[in-house]
Amino acid sequence: MADELYKTLGVSKKATGEEIKKAYRKLARQYHPDRNQGDSAAEEKFKEISAAYDILSDPEKRKEYDEGGVFAGFGGEGQAPFGTGPGGFGGFDFGDILGSVFNRGGGRAQPQQVHGRDLETEVSLSFDDAINGAQISVTVPKSSRCQTCHGSGAKPGTSPVTCPRCGGRGVENQGQGLFSISQPCPQCGGAGQVIEDPCPTCGGSGLTQQSKRLKVNVPAGVKDGSRIRLAGKGEDGPRGGPPGDLYVTTRVASSPIFKRLDDGNLEVAVPITIPEALRGGTIEVPTLNGTKKIKVAPGTKHGTIQRLRGEGPPKRKGGARGDIRYRLEIAVPKDLSEEQRKAVDELAETLNGGDPRAELLRKAGR
Repeated sequence: MADELYKTLGVSKKATGEEIKKAYRKLARQYHPDRNQGDSAAEEKFKEISAAYDILSDPEKRKEYDEGGVFAGFGGEGQAPFGTGPGGFGGFDFGDILGSVFNRGGGRAQPQQVHGRDLETEVSLSFDDAINGAQISVTVPKSSRCQTCHGSGAKPGTSPVTCPRCGGRGVENQGQGLFSISQPCPQCGGAGQVIEDPCPTCGGSGLTQQSKRLKVNVPAGVKDGSRIRLAGKGEDGPRGGPPGDLYVTTRVASSPIFKRLDDGNLEVAVPITIPEALRGGTIEVPTLNGTKKIKVAPGTKHGTIQRLRGEGPPKRKGGARGDIRYRLEIAVPKDLSEEQRKAVDELAETLNGGDPRAELLRKAGR
C-alpha cells in the first residue's frame, strides 16, 4: 500500500511536486464530474485522485505517508487507516482532508460557481489582412444571461432559496467507512440554492440562446490556423457563474505572389531571362508595400535565392519583421524562331568550353 497513492496519480515515488501537480490536473480534467455527468465510475475516480493529491501535494503528509505513518493505510481502494477519533486517526480529520475535493482551500466548503463553456469559431481573412492586422466582426450563437431574470433563474419577483438538502453549502459529505468525502449536492448541483418558481423565459437555467456580434482584433502576422483568445467572451455561466472564453481560429487566403514559409518568412518565384542570368543586372521585384530593386549576379544559376531582410510579415513575438526570399528561376522559351535559333547556335559556339557533363559521367564511371 506504500505506493498506492502514487499509482492513483500515475507517478513514481520519486516524482517532484510539480510532476505530481501536472499529473493531478490532467486526471482531474479527465474525470471531473462536470465532464462526466451521470458517470458514477468517473466520479469515484475523481474522488480517488483528489484524495491522493491532497496527501502527496503536502510535503508533511507525503513524508508521513512514505514513512508508513498516519496516511500509509490510505490507498487506492479509498480505505482509511485504523485509528481513533471520529472519522480520523491520530488527531487527523479525514472529513477535512477529503472535503477539499471541491474546495481545496480547506474548512467548510462553499457553493461552487460553474464557469460557462468555452466556444470556438473561425474567421476568414485575406492575405493582406493577415499580414497587416485587421478588425473582423463575428456572430457567435451562445448561451447568455437571461434578460428576464438577469441570470438568477427565478421568476421575476421571486428569488432562489437556500437548498434544504445541503443548507446552502453546495456540497454534502458521503460516508466512506471511517472518513467522508465531500461531493456536489445532488439537489442544487453545488449552487447552494434551488429555484422554487422558475423563470418562464429560461426555465430556471438563468441562460437563453442568443447570437452575439463581436469584434475581433486580429494582430498583424497571423497565419492560417492561428488561434486568438477572447477572455470572457464564451458562454455565460449558469446562475451568475463567470463566463468562458472564445477562441477564434484564423483562415487565411493564399496569395498569388507570396508563399508563406514555416520560419515566418515569405518566398516569391521571380523569372529572369537567359541574358540576365548570364551577364547579371538589376531587376524590380514585388514587396508587401510596393516594389524594390535587387541585383542579379553574373552567372546566376536557376533556383538562386536573393533576400530582402526585414521586408516580410511581422513576427508575433518581439515586434521584428521577417524576410522576403526571391527564388530566381531562369525562363526558358519553349519555341524559338529561326532567327533566335541561329543566335543560340552562335552563342553556343562562342561559349564552347567542352561538355559540362563530362566530369559527372566520369565520376559515375560511364
